[in-house]
Amino acid sequence: MSIRPIKAATPAVPTMEGAGVKLHRAFGFHDPTMLDPFLLFDDFRNEHPDDFANGFPWHPHRGIETITYVLNGTVEHGDSLGNIGTLGAGDVQWMTAGSGILHQEMPKGNAQGQMHGFQLWANLPGSLKMSTPRYQDVQGKDIPEIIDDDGTRVKVIIGEFWGQKSPVEGIAADPQYLDIFVPAGVRKVFKVDTYRRAFAYVFDGSGSFRDASAPQGVLLEKEVMGEEVNIRDMSGNRTLVQFGTGDEVTVQAGERGIRFLLISGAPIEEPVAWHGPIVMNTKDELREAMRDLRNDTFIKPAH
Repeated sequence: MSIRPIKAATPAVPTMEGAGVKLHRAFGFHDPTMLDPFLLFDDFRNEHPDDFANGFPWHPHRGIETITYVLNGTVEHGDSLGNIGTLGAGDVQWMTAGSGILHQEMPKGNAQGQMHGFQLWANLPGSLKMSTPRYQDVQGKDIPEIIDDDGTRVKVIIGEFWGQKSPVEGIAADPQYLDIFVPAGVRKVFKVDTYRRAFAYVFDGSGSFRDASAPQGVLLEKEVMGEEVNIRDMSGNRTLVQFGTGDEVTVQAGERGIRFLLISGAPIEEPVAWHGPIVMNTKDELREAMRDLRNDTFIKPAH
């Protein structure tokens, strides 16, 4: 068994998207090989409705899959294929854009005006980029949650873990997406397939991720020293932790516990040609997508 070393720990960056939605981006529009098969990760946490009310009006997607996980508030969605729906607190949507859709996502706050959720983009291999679009919408009540004897809680958003399996299936990147809470003072080891790229995204509490050989001393906020990163308990914590190769991730929870997403997937290792919400293998395929948008042929017949 080998604990994955920490390659980097970085704060999510304030960003504006859609029609003026203020969010934080952990990664995206960067070197697509860094976290292959994942392309982008956004944290849309906000307590001010004016900062997200205009949402994400109609826009295209082709060649990728998007995973939306809502913690607070709701997200109303609709698309050019006639699909409509609302994601509530705890719900998950996996959208395979495939050959292309036009859709919109409109967030709304809860009774206190709070909105919180995450969106992850996963690449599709070339053989599936022009596949028929599909949705998998899963209600929070149907997502397995495991509570260990030490109080650790794990929601299996995607994939399989500790004998529980998410209802979302048939995903190209064969991902594992876990929402984990480790109680105060508990040290926990989580298995991660050796052949997957993996990252954690801390959004509440404090703790440290470390290699088995790392020193145990207290480190500065979000500082990487050797093989350990310590994340202090801050309101609005938004920290991306990238891991190297290995088959385990070790976390030591702080005074109030730590909550984070642990996400991994099998790398696709194909060329990437990327323009906004369209991700293909070649520039010619990107140009074709742009022509389709101009010529109103972007939406393809189901096959």
